[in-house]
Amino acid sequence: MKIVIAGAGDVGFHLAELLAYEDKDIVLIDMDQEVLDYASTHLDVMTIKGDSASPQVLEQADVERANLFLAVTTSEKTNLVSAILAKKLGARQTIARVNSAEYLNEVNKDMFRQLGIDTLISPQELAAAEIFRLVQQCSFTDIFEFEDGKISLAGITLEESSRLVNAPLSKFSDFCADDSLRPIAILRGHQTIIPRGDTVLRRGDHVYFISKRDNIDELHDLVGKRKIRLRNIMIIGGTPLAQATAKRLESDYNVTLIEKDKDVCKQLAEELKNTLIIHGDASNISLLEEEGLSRMDAFIALSPNSETNIIASLTAKNFGVYKTIAQVENKEYTHISQNIGVDTLINKKLIAANNIFRFVRKGRIEAITSLHGVDAEVIEFVVTKSNQLTKKNLRDLHFPKTALIGGVIRGEESLIPNGDFRLEIDDKVIVFALPEAIGKVEQLFR
Repeated sequence: MKIVIAGAGDVGFHLAELLAYEDKDIVLIDMDQEVLDYASTHLDVMTIKGDSASPQVLEQADVERANLFLAVTTSEKTNLVSAILAKKLGARQTIARVNSAEYLNEVNKDMFRQLGIDTLISPQELAAAEIFRLVQQCSFTDIFEFEDGKISLAGITLEESSRLVNAPLSKFSDFCADDSLRPIAILRGHQTIIPRGDTVLRRGDHVYFISKRDNIDELHDLVGKRKIRLRNIMIIGGTPLAQATAKRLESDYNVTLIEKDKDVCKQLAEELKNTLIIHGDASNISLLEEEGLSRMDAFIALSPNSETNIIASLTAKNFGVYKTIAQVENKEYTHISQNIGVDTLINKKLIAANNIFRFVRKGRIEAITSLHGVDAEVIEFVVTKSNQLTKKNLRDLHFPKTALIGGVIRGEESLIPNGDFRLEIDDKVIVFALPEAIGKVEQLFR
């Protein structure tokens, strides 16, 4: 599979790094020779210096043979022009990164499709949507919905008060008899565990559950957490992500946003109608106290500096804030969130990569996500034809030991399957898989 990536910045490099592990033929285009040199010494990719909006540069990248063209430079206009040209030159599928939410409405997306751009991706809008879900389900560190919530995936940390602590999963039916919930992964320190019947849950384990529609609230009772309704939210940073997040939150919550740049504050005040904008330095703890930090239910750190966001979130925890979310740029940080005290670390690059990855995977894929700190993927496959998947029960499929089927969506019905379950054509199947199992799982669903 040939993939051409325009832009070797944070998003482009991260995508190239992930795709290089997939044994793809990758070409990376950028104007900056220094970032290309770094990429070529760290990744097995071909690099081309030049403007991706130039037909000559695209021809040099052999874009006419590209299965997938990704335009992810920091320039929105360059991305749009590059993707249109790549399609005209023969690229099968094109994806462009955009910043403006205006481009994402259906009318504009349809217009861009006619011009040759198959998919528009906005990392900040995707991250803002994830933050909004986390605020709505504030007891969870991760929340991901499949098919508009027919099945949900939620992560939560087990505390001493949970009935599940010290219980083997073979006894899980004693706590949840109707198969509405199922644990599909456990993060214990840096170790990822696929739960089996003899797995014993421990205090501090970070457990990911699959839940049927309308059963997500049962998870609070199961793990001994109170369901809390957030009201007051503080955001630090005046970044585009902070603006997109505040815009989603301000109609349902009391939002206070702190930004140290006066001009940015003025621009935010024009865009945000129901958010209190404070001009000040968020690293000043006294200022945060004066603006009501101790009365906040949630603290969302979205400044451009990862370390500032982490430290500010830990400070908020010390002031009794229930929910903390911090944006980080370094993907290595996402492995430590459960261990340092920040509830959730958000990485725009990983979120964007998850959305793009479904165009790379084999088989028909509806959605794909990764779990914070977990070296695995959760993929929603569609059963497209009659084969061994539809002719055998799940226990007889020889499914890899490092993968499991967590849930099935059949029409309007949500199902948590057992070993006697048999898949049908058009079933949407949610699979959790460690890296070594993904290839075999893809073969099963091809």
